[in-house]
Amino acid sequence: MPGQLEKIRHEDIIKAIELIDTDGVPPDAQSIYYDLLHNNRRYPPKLVISIAHKFATGELLPRDTFPGGKGTKEFKLLEKYGFVIVNKDPNFDYKKQILNIQQQKKNIGFSTIALKNDLKNAGLYYSNTLIDRFIGSLLTKPFVLLTGLSGSGKTRLAQSFAEWICTDSSQYRIVPVGADWTNREPLLGYPNALDPGSYIHPDYGTLRLLLDASKPENRGKPYFLILDEMNLSHVERYFADFLSAMESNTPINLLSKSGEKQSVPETVKLPSNLFIIGTVNIDETTYMFSPKVLDRANVIEFRITEKAINIFLNQTDVKKPGSIERKGARMAYKFVELATDQSITLKSKEYFSEILSKFFIELKKVGAEFGYRSAFEALRFAAVMKKTAPDWTDDTIMDAIILQKLLPKLHGSRRKLEPVLKTLAKLCMVDPDSFETLIKSEYQTDRDEGDYHFPESYEKIRRMYNNLIDNGFTSFAEA
Repeated sequence: MPGQLEKIRHEDIIKAIELIDTDGVPPDAQSIYYDLLHNNRRYPPKLVISIAHKFATGELLPRDTFPGGKGTKEFKLLEKYGFVIVNKDPNFDYKKQILNIQQQKKNIGFSTIALKNDLKNAGLYYSNTLIDRFIGSLLTKPFVLLTGLSGSGKTRLAQSFAEWICTDSSQYRIVPVGADWTNREPLLGYPNALDPGSYIHPDYGTLRLLLDASKPENRGKPYFLILDEMNLSHVERYFADFLSAMESNTPINLLSKSGEKQSVPETVKLPSNLFIIGTVNIDETTYMFSPKVLDRANVIEFRITEKAINIFLNQTDVKKPGSIERKGARMAYKFVELATDQSITLKSKEYFSEILSKFFIELKKVGAEFGYRSAFEALRFAAVMKKTAPDWTDDTIMDAIILQKLLPKLHGSRRKLEPVLKTLAKLCMVDPDSFETLIKSEYQTDRDEGDYHFPESYEKIRRMYNNLIDNGFTSFAEA
């Protein structure tokens, strides 16, 4: 057998068929005599084998290196797993079949319920609220920061969602940020000064990811750039081109103009189907984010509660997390459509505008006020959540907005922040007069969430306030 056909499993063949459903059949890959029949659909058998080999071994098996036809080992492999080989219908049109399949996919709505169930079935435990906030943030703006305790599942959630919704691993890259990154080269590469016609691509395939996502035929597919431990180096140094392109929508320059043929285009734009997720750990080896970085992202903090850790420790069937690859791939088109749909707006925004205005006044006192961009993104987040999480109340949505968009820029001394934190805490409370009693209470035992309009934001402010009193300084970021 050519290649390593013995490693191909039934699930690899299914993945190959699903990929063909998404990408179509190349003109030079159409079969002449036979078709593989699956779910009343026809596929070129050699193309299926070639792609299945890649899923099994990581390498695509060239179709011209192995024979086709009944009785061959390749066809027997397909039949071994229950697939039927039939004579080709001369009137059959692969292109029409693929178009029909893709149209059906466009009609499949995006559901966070399916994601939550698949994560739990795979042994990955995240609160429903956290997942709703994560998805809502990605749909609001394709730049999200996940911060919090090391080992709390930040990178795993980002990776799992990418695996869940993508049809192929080429649609996402997990890039460990280096402590020595001082410019954009680790992400975008650089022209080869010794060979004017060539370009040195970055090690982790980031540029290739951008170029693939930009192709017209891939506009309906989501692509993910996951920057692990994003703050190990100064973000503003290596990520400046991305930050600028996010807001200006201008292309990133790769090459200076010349008459020579190049291996990459002169510029590349950040495509609307590219989602950037950064994970953040806080310790003595990392750097703080500047306000201009925080202002461009939704910041989601991961915390493990006493209740959550006890549930985990008392499980009787603790097991290694399973795979959820491609289980949400049918919803990918709708996910991208939602993320790029600028018509998603609030029917009534008076409530959110009133609360945002109150927080703006207080944050301005310490130079942490927000601008038009953050205000717009806060209102879009509210509109997205009403569409994707209809069971969320206005208070719950506003709670997430405060926590993700308004509080992250807060840091400073007791003299600077104490009066402001008190006022912000009172804005979160039903009865502001009970501040002195409740501010020192423990979240899980001594207080009732009915005491608060915005319980999650209050809990964060409470921790920041108590850190301020104990240490004379506080910050949104916690180790």
